[in-house]
Amino acid sequence: MRHTVVVTSQNPADPAAGDPVPSWLRTGAGWSWRLIVLLAAVATVFWLTWQVQLVFVALFLALVITAVLNPVTDLYERVMPRPLATALAILTGVVVVGGLLTYVVASVAGQWERLALQFSSGVDQLVAIVESLPGPFEVDVGQRSQWLTDLSGWVRENSEELAARAAEGAGSVVEAFAALALAIFLTVFFLASGATMWRWFLAQIPAAHRASWREAAGAGWYTFSGYTRGTVIVAITNGILAGIFLAILGVPLSAPLAVLVFIGTFIPIIGAPLAMIIAAVVALAAQGPLTALFVILGIAGIGQLEGHVLQPLIMGRQVSLHPVVVALAVTTGTLVAGVLGAVVAVPLVAVAWAVFSALRRRASGDLDDDGDAARADTPPGEPAPGGQPAPVTDEPRPPSDTARVHTDT
Repeated sequence: MRHTVVVTSQNPADPAAGDPVPSWLRTGAGWSWRLIVLLAAVATVFWLTWQVQLVFVALFLALVITAVLNPVTDLYERVMPRPLATALAILTGVVVVGGLLTYVVASVAGQWERLALQFSSGVDQLVAIVESLPGPFEVDVGQRSQWLTDLSGWVRENSEELAARAAEGAGSVVEAFAALALAIFLTVFFLASGATMWRWFLAQIPAAHRASWREAAGAGWYTFSGYTRGTVIVAITNGILAGIFLAILGVPLSAPLAVLVFIGTFIPIIGAPLAMIIAAVVALAAQGPLTALFVILGIAGIGQLEGHVLQPLIMGRQVSLHPVVVALAVTTGTLVAGVLGAVVAVPLVAVAWAVFSALRRRASGDLDDDGDAARADTPPGEPAPGGQPAPVTDEPRPPSDTARVHTDT
């Protein structure tokens, strides 16, 4: 007995089936509402982060300190217990940072009076140059006096508002110290028992999803720690080179200006140029336009050395973002959260891309269950690449079927 099977069209977008909605519109609508939900989720995360900004800053700073001090702690742990190694690593960091700040303050105190006199003379020279320019740049003594009078009047009229802003600044200083204290507190636990904390967290996740979480977190921490350590090394190198260069030129306050270059390295794209402009203005006020030109050329050369030699050599492929992505991230971060946003934008984007790439590779079957997780850095406190990750004794072995892991995920 023969049976005939009739296959009818089940395509929901087939006009012959009576559905007037074309397939491209149905597909576009599906992607649209998914994107709307995704953007709403991202906006909610940003809003919640803004509500607890101090906690976020403390956590971010703790992760940065952990990434920098974790290799030092591992080195000390070879000859002493982990808690003692953690305390000694943090003490080493405090001594280095405290010594740097002390040196900067001593340099400022020793050269401030000399710089004040040179700066006053330099300002007079700049004003004379501006007054000698033709056209709309002509400025006479009367106009300068009027500008100073208007400025003094504005200060008197807005003295209460300025005092209120100063009080707000004092409150910000208190919040900064609170965030720093919380960051140090978190750093102690991240360095001392970060691996145990991570294994406990993994044990709370269903077994089918642990491999994906391990891959994503390992890739994210590998990128974040590599970016942080690389940026610190590059910033120290830039600061030392800038300090030596400014000292050779005889620019006053070369040590504080070198620290400014060091800090500017942490703000991609805009940090180094700002530091260069400030150093050039000081050089112009102190020693004239020729020295200022040399300062601009020298710091620009240091920036080229950083971009073409230091970053590729130190960071390698741990952070591989296109300059356009970096520019957009820094601009967006600055618009959203000011200087703080400019500092955290690039590492956050780099970590997000690393996590996405790891999950995409796992979904496509390019990684096995023990793939990059055993080779990459894992979250705070885990061994460095090439080490022996501590086994999760209470964790069942993740499924070996990649397709099933992807379906469950």
